[in-house]
Amino acid sequence: MQSGHPDSPRADQLARALLIGFLVAGFAFVCLRGAAESVVDPDIGWHLRTGQWILDHHAFPHADPFSRVTGGNAWQAYSWLFELVILKLYTWMNLKGLLVFTAAMMALIAAAVYHMMSRLQADFTQRAVLTIAVMFCLSRMSTPRPWLFTILFFAIEMDILMNSRREGRSRELLWLPLLFAVWANVHIQFVDGLLVLGIAAMEPLLSRWWKSEARCAPARNLWLTLGACVAATCLNPYGPGIYKVAWQLGSQSGVLDSVAEMMALPFRASGDFVLLFLALAAAGVLFRYRRLAPFETLMLATAAILSFRSRRDLWVMAITAGAILAAGLPSRPQKEYQKNLPGWALALSAMTAIAAFIASVALLHLNNGRLQAMLAEKMPVQAVEVVKERHYGGALFNTYDWGGFLIWNLGEPVSIDGRAALYGDKLIDRSRHTWSGGPKWASDPDLESAGVVIAPDDAALTQLLRTDEDFELTYEDKVAAVFVRKKGDRNIAELSRSGSGSAAPRRLP
Repeated sequence: MQSGHPDSPRADQLARALLIGFLVAGFAFVCLRGAAESVVDPDIGWHLRTGQWILDHHAFPHADPFSRVTGGNAWQAYSWLFELVILKLYTWMNLKGLLVFTAAMMALIAAAVYHMMSRLQADFTQRAVLTIAVMFCLSRMSTPRPWLFTILFFAIEMDILMNSRREGRSRELLWLPLLFAVWANVHIQFVDGLLVLGIAAMEPLLSRWWKSEARCAPARNLWLTLGACVAATCLNPYGPGIYKVAWQLGSQSGVLDSVAEMMALPFRASGDFVLLFLALAAAGVLFRYRRLAPFETLMLATAAILSFRSRRDLWVMAITAGAILAAGLPSRPQKEYQKNLPGWALALSAMTAIAAFIASVALLHLNNGRLQAMLAEKMPVQAVEVVKERHYGGALFNTYDWGGFLIWNLGEPVSIDGRAALYGDKLIDRSRHTWSGGPKWASDPDLESAGVVIAPDDAALTQLLRTDEDFELTYEDKVAAVFVRKKGDRNIAELSRSGSGSAAPRRLP
C-alpha cells in the first residue's frame, strides 16, 4: 500500500504544507478581488490625515484638528501606530498600498486562526474546515482599519490562553504583555482582549463551585499576567487616559442605531448565517463534550453579546466559536507525523503563502488608475476637485460617511466624520436627521453656518437644497452635488459665480 512506502510521511507533510500555504493566501486573494471594499472605506481618510499630522508636528494630537464643529475639543489618536503604517504604505504605493495592507493582514489573520486550530484539533480536515468557516465570517471585515490588528491579536491571545489551559503551563503567558503593549497603540479594542484575560483569570476561582473537567493555568500566574498587561497598555502617548476613550466608545449606545457598521447583524448575507451556525455548534459542543467549562462558557456568552449587538464585533464570536469547536470536537486517530508539521514544512507553508500572495497581486492587474476609478464610483472625487479648482471658500457641510474622505482629500475642516466618540450621539443624530430631510433640517446650525455643501446626489437634503434660495447648485455628477451659499459672505458668492464656467474637473492624483 502507498501508506507503507517509507517516503509517505514526508509526502504527506509536503502536501499539507502546500495546502496550508494556499489556504492562507486564498483569503488574501479574495480580499484583492474585492478591491473596492478597501479603497472606498469611509474612515481611512482621517486615519491617513492623522498620520500626516503626527509626522508634520512631531507630536501626538490632544485636541481635534480636523473638524470645524468639534475643533479644539479633547481627542486622542489612539490608533497612531496604525496610522503611521498605513500612511507609509499609501505614500509608497498610493491606493494600492491600502489594498495590499488589507490583503496581507487577512492572510496573517488566517495563519493565526489556523495555528490556533492546529494546536487544539489534531484532525487536519477539521482544522481546515473550521479555519475556512471562521475566515468566511471575517471576510466582511476586510477593509483598511485598525480593527484588523485587533482581530489578529485576539486570535493570538485566544491561541495562547487555550493552549496554556490545555497544557497546564504558563510559559506562553509571558508573551501577552508584549502583545498588549503593541495592541494599545494600534486600536482601542485592546480592552476586549483584557476582558478575555480577565475571564481566564477568574476561571480558577469559579472552578471551586463550577465543576468541570477542564484544566486551567494557575490563578496566581493569570492574575500577574493580567496586571502586567494592564500596565503594558499604559505604554502609549496618552498613558492611562486611553481608558477614558475606551469608556466613551463603549458607553455610546446611540451609534448602534445610526451608524451602519455598529448595527446588529441583519442576517442578509451568508456569512451571518455561518456565524450563527458556529455559535450554535459551539454551544452544542460545550453541552455534549466539554461539560460547560467556565472559560469557554463565559467566552461564548460574552461573544454573543458583543457580536450580535454590533456587526463590527462579529470577529469575537467567529474566533471564540472556532476555538471551542476545535478544542471540543473529537478527532480521528492521527499518526504521529500527522499531528504537527516539522520546521521545514512550516517554512514551506510560509513561502508558498508569500509566493501565492505576490502572484495574486500581479495576476489581478491592480493598478492605481483602476482603483481610482472604483473610488470615484462611491466617493465625491470629482466634486472635491471642483471645489479645489474653483477655490470655493467657507465652512464645509458634509455627511458622516464622507467626512474621512474629505479630511484627507480636501484638507478643510469638516462638519462631521467617522470619529463617533468625538462627536457623540447628539451631533451624529442631528446630522443624520438633517441629511434625511427631517422637519428641522433648515435650522441645523452646522448647515446654517456652511458656505459649501458637498452632498450625495441621492440624499433627501440634496433635493431640498436644489430649491433652497440660500444655496446655488454649482456642480453635479452621478455621485455628488456641490452647493455654494448665495448670501452671507460676499467672497463666497463671488467665487461661486466666477467658477461656474470652469473646465471639467480632473481626476485626483
